[in-house]
Amino acid sequence: TGVATYNVHPPKVGLYFNKIQCFCFEEQRLLPGETVDMPVFFFIDPEIMEDPQLRHVNNVTLSYTFFQTDMDYDDDEEDDEEDGEEEDEEREGVVMQKVA
Repeated sequence: TGVATYNVHPPKVGLYFNKIQCFCFEEQRLLPGETVDMPVFFFIDPEIMEDPQLRHVNNVTLSYTFFQTDMDYDDDEEDDEEDGEEEDEEREGVVMQKVA
């Protein structure tokens, strides 16, 4: 299970990029070898044509990066057995701070 974040290139086009509906608004579950449709509906604000810095832009790239949001703990237990105490030592070094 994971979520996706999007990126628009060139970056300044992002000011004019408007998503209406996107698969990235919700978590997605993909199984190995599975094929799914992931729709996205968007528009680019026509005011982009008035931006002198973007007049040379003929192409816009929309890309997505998926991030896992849950872990398969059975696999992690196997990794822990192989790594021994190394995993525990790494966890001890993690410090959480609240930023005001």
